[in-house]
Amino acid sequence: MSQIAIVYHSGFGHTKVVAEAVRAGAESVPDTQVSLFPVEEVESHWTDLEAADAIVFGSPTYMGNVSGPFKMFMDASSKAWYERKWQDKLAAGFTISGSPSGDKLSTLQSLTTFALQHGMIWVGLTDLPQNAEGTNRLGSFTGVMAQAGQVPPEVEPNEADRSGAARLGQRVATATARWAKGS
Repeated sequence: MSQIAIVYHSGFGHTKVVAEAVRAGAESVPDTQVSLFPVEEVESHWTDLEAADAIVFGSPTYMGNVSGPFKMFMDASSKAWYERKWQDKLAAGFTISGSPSGDKLSTLQSLTTFALQHGMIWVGLTDLPQNAEGTNRLGSFTGVMAQAGQVPPEVEPNEADRSGAARLGQRVATATARWAKGS
């Protein structure tokens, strides 16, 4: 059974919606177990992260980068980094902001660099960019980019962004099963 952890920060609930969509997509792959860990609770879950086969990172984009609480999680992972606890695990990421761009690529690049510094293997998206109603509507291959304006999380992110997040979850779960089988 593949173990996937999703570590995320959600300031207003929108990032949590994306995390839940990633989880639903991953759980659609047989023999996959997924755990959600808000960064505020990660202190008691370091061993769960060490036991995971893959870790998906999610942060809203604030001021062109990860949120402050997510950055604190990144910094707190230095012991795991030094001891190479996450080396050769699969990794992926997602972000959300209020505008179509919102400098989300910068956030995904920060998540990618963070994972690579831990010795992880990054998994991106393969879906071709589609129109405003399709998956990967914002055209990112690095990870999921979602959008939510000043509305409740029940309204946005929209269905296309949730679907893209589910597709990322499926891809990570499928890749994790293949990666584990080959090891």
